[in-house]
Order: sequence, then structure tokens, then C-alpha cells
Amino acid sequence: MTAGTTVIIELLGGVAILLWGVRMVRTGIMRGWGDRLKHFIQQRLGNGASAFLAGGMATAALGSATAMALIVAGLAASGAIGTSIGLAVLLGADVGSALVSAVFASSSSYALWVSPLLLFAGYVTFTASNEFRPHNLGRILIGFGLMFLSLKLIVGATAPLREATLFHEALTAIGREPLLAFLVGALLAWLCHSTLAVILLIASFLANGSLDITGALSFILGVNFGGGLPAVTATLQMPPEGRRLPLANLFCRGTVSVVLLAFVGRIAPYVMELPFGVIEKAVAFHAGFNLLAALIYLPFTRQVSRLMARIVPDQKQAPDNLSQPRYLDQMALSTPSVALSNAAIETVRMSELLDRMFDTAIVALRSSSLEKLKELKALDERLNRYQSSVHGYLSDLTQAELEKADTKRALEIMLYASNLEHAGDVIHLNLADRIKAKAKLAITFTVKQHASLDDLCLIISQSLRLATGVLTSSDVEGAKRLIEQKDTFRSLENKIIDEHFRESGKAKGASLRKSALFVDIIRDLHRINSHIVSAAYPIIEAAGLLRDSRIKPEKKAK
Repeated sequence: MTAGTTVIIELLGGVAILLWGVRMVRTGIMRGWGDRLKHFIQQRLGNGASAFLAGGMATAALGSATAMALIVAGLAASGAIGTSIGLAVLLGADVGSALVSAVFASSSSYALWVSPLLLFAGYVTFTASNEFRPHNLGRILIGFGLMFLSLKLIVGATAPLREATLFHEALTAIGREPLLAFLVGALLAWLCHSTLAVILLIASFLANGSLDITGALSFILGVNFGGGLPAVTATLQMPPEGRRLPLANLFCRGTVSVVLLAFVGRIAPYVMELPFGVIEKAVAFHAGFNLLAALIYLPFTRQVSRLMARIVPDQKQAPDNLSQPRYLDQMALSTPSVALSNAAIETVRMSELLDRMFDTAIVALRSSSLEKLKELKALDERLNRYQSSVHGYLSDLTQAELEKADTKRALEIMLYASNLEHAGDVIHLNLADRIKAKAKLAITFTVKQHASLDDLCLIISQSLRLATGVLTSSDVEGAKRLIEQKDTFRSLENKIIDEHFRESGKAKGASLRKSALFVDIIRDLHRINSHIVSAAYPIIEAAGLLRDSRIKPEKKAK
């Protein structure tokens, strides 16, 4: 194997270890303290200055401006943060990321002994505890250890390049063409999804003399521009509110980098006069660039926000027929039969809304998508409004004297509306928590377990459609079928749980948590189905077919 091939392989390995270390730090922080990190940011969104500081501190801990951009874009997509304040957070995140790069690029002399200590401490912490947060703390320490280890590998891999005349000439030639160096730096930052990796690479070239400081400045400007591209591409499927923030950040970084590129020849002498080593000068320029971008655009975040709203306009959403009750006509209260029909129609629409809510939860369960779960809150609030509207409407109706049959019918509709609302609460408050726990703990169910849950969900969907018809028609046969489906659900539920406990009777640790979560999800599905089936009981009771108790009577002794 030639020396050039060895250098390339070791360099690629060092960059890969660095990227994996950054990923381990990011995932460890997000899994263990992600909610607290988001809360920390949200509590400091009062003004641009506090948002800027929050973004800087959070990113200094997280180690990735791209990860922070995705977090803030998610908050913007959910309506928790506006583009103006969000941009202030991202400008702070860029500064925090630049400071992290400066620390790592300047720490090559410490990497020799820091890396083994962090790796050992991380391994001990990771293996010694099964608790969630200590486990992730070990992951973070290992990630930092890998990052310092990669620094040693990158510096060591590029050391032979000091004697490589051809490489020196090629890199110097690129450095002498500012636009070409800018494009190469931007491309590398985009491909690596990490400005830190490319900055360390440039620092290693500076250290071995392959690149001079003048040529490095154009590369660094390109890196700062390309560092904004991964967040833009990663948010293309988000709503407009989520896409605007990474694009606004790219706009700020891009305009400043392009303007400075035009004057890079005049800037270089001033950078050369800084009282630092050659590597420290480069990372100081990198940090100074991000500070300059923040100083320029922090006072103009609202203007940039308005520009982004023009570039990425709001989507024209199709009208939602279930957005609010439509048939609760106050004029119809003088005709009880019409008013009761109107209320029954709205409970049918509530059923459709619950069906949408249930489908959303099941999609999130199958895909472990936390973003999908965020839709449940708005749907549950809408379901609550429906219930309040139906109850209020029927309460107004019963203020007048009604026939006994109409009063009974009003009570049936009110009870069913309440049960639909309770089923929505189970989905939003209980089932959603199980799905969130499954995603955060990275729990995966077996194919058989997924099939069992699908069978139970199918019965619930069938029950919901049947209950709608039973409520509107008061059909006794339909009500009997609905209660039979409840018995079918119970039998299948007992069978699934019995088989599950027989197969996982010796489960421990993580397997035990997985087993308990699976059973809890089944219990939540049971509660949802029971609330839906409740539509049948008033009809069965009126027909005289409802037993007083499910307990068999004791046989009398002879």
C-alpha cells in the first residue's frame, strides 16, 4: 500500500470517528436531557439577546449547530417559537459551535491523554448503570473521547503531507483561488454535516504546513456557508414555519461570507498580525466570523423573518370539515326531534375526529415518530370543544319540557359524546405517553407483537364505525353486534396477554420494560374500545336485553 493511500484511509477513518463521536454526544444529550434542553431554550425566548445566549450555551453543550437548528425548526413548526426569535437562537448556536471548534482545534496537545480518560470513564459509566440518564452520560463521555481520539488520528494522518510537495502545490493552488476554495469548503461542510470536522481538517493542514493562513480563510468562509446547508435540506418536508428558520440562518451566514470573500485578500494581513499560533488564528477567524454575523443580523431578525415569509409563504390548507361543530342550530331547539338529530350528527362527526386521532396515534406507534404525536394535542382540544358544544346544546334543549322519549334520547347522546371525549383523553394522555416512552427508550416490538396490536386496533376501528350507525339508528341488532365485538376484543386481549407472559416470563431489565410497555398499550386499547362500545348499552337496556351482572349465579345446594 502506498503512502498516499495510507494517508487517505487514515484521514477518512479519523473524520468518521469524529462524526460518530459528535453523533454520540448529540444523541446522548437529546435522549437524556432533550426535554430539559428544549425547556431551557423556551424559557429564554423573551427577547433576541436572551435567545441568542440560550442558543450559544445549548449548542456549546450539544456540540452541533445543525442539531440545534433541527430542534428549533421543530419548535417553529409546532408554533412554539417565531422565525424572528428562532433566528436569534440559531445565530447564538453558530457562535457556540464555533467556540467548540476552537476548543477542539486548539487542544491537539491534550488529546493524547484526555481521549483515553474520557473513553474509559464513559465505558465505566455506560456499563455500570442501567438507569436512563447515567447510561446516556456514559454515551456522551465516550463521544467526547472519540472526538479527541479523532483529533489525534487526523493530525497524525496528515503529518506525512509535510514532505508531500505535490499535495502542497495542489492545496496552495486552490487556496490562491478564493472562489474555488470557498466552494470546496462549502461542499466539504455539507457532505460531512459538520463544520467541526472540516475546521479540524483545515487546522491539521495548517499545522503541517500544507496550507497557509491566507488560503485557509477562503476555505473557512466556505465552511461557514456550507454549514447551514444540512439543516436546510433536512427540513424540506417540514411545514413552512419550520423551513424558514434554517433558510434564514443560511441567508445570514451566506451574505456575510460572500461579502468577506470579496475582501479576503485585505483581511488576511490583519489575521496574520494576531498574537496567536497559526491554528489559533484560523479558529479565531472562524469564531469572529460567526460573532460578526450575529452582530450584523441580531438587530434585523424581524426584517429577515419577513423576507423568509415571502420566500417560503404559508401553505394554503384545504378547509377541514371537522374543524368545528356545524349543525347545532339554535333555531332548531324549538323542534326537539330536529335538535336531537342535529346533536346526533355532531356526535357522528366526533366519531370521525376520534378515528382520525386514533389513526394518528397508531401511525406514531408503528414509526416511533414523536413529531406525529404532536398532532394529538390539537385534535384532543378540538374533540373537547365538540363535547362541550353538544352538551351545551342539549342542556339548552332540556330547559323546555320534553317528552320522556326525547329526554332519554338527549341523555343517550350526551353520554356517548362524553365517552368519545374520554376515549380521546386515553389516546392523548395515556397511549401517547406509551408511544413516547417506546421512542425515547428505543424499544422495538417483535413482528408478532405488532401483528397482535394491529388485530386489536382493527376491532376498535370496526367498533367505532358500527357505534356511529347504532347511535343514529337505535338499532337493537346493531347494538348486539357492537357488544359482541367487545367480547371478541376481550377474548383476543386475554389470549395475547397470556401468550405474551408465557413467552416473556423470565424477562429482566430492558426486556421487562418492553414487556410492561406492551401490556400497558393493550390496556389503553381496551379502555378506548370500552368507551366506544358504550353507545350500545342504552339501546340494549331499553330492549330489556341487558343482564344485571356478568357473574354467574351460584347453584343452590340440594
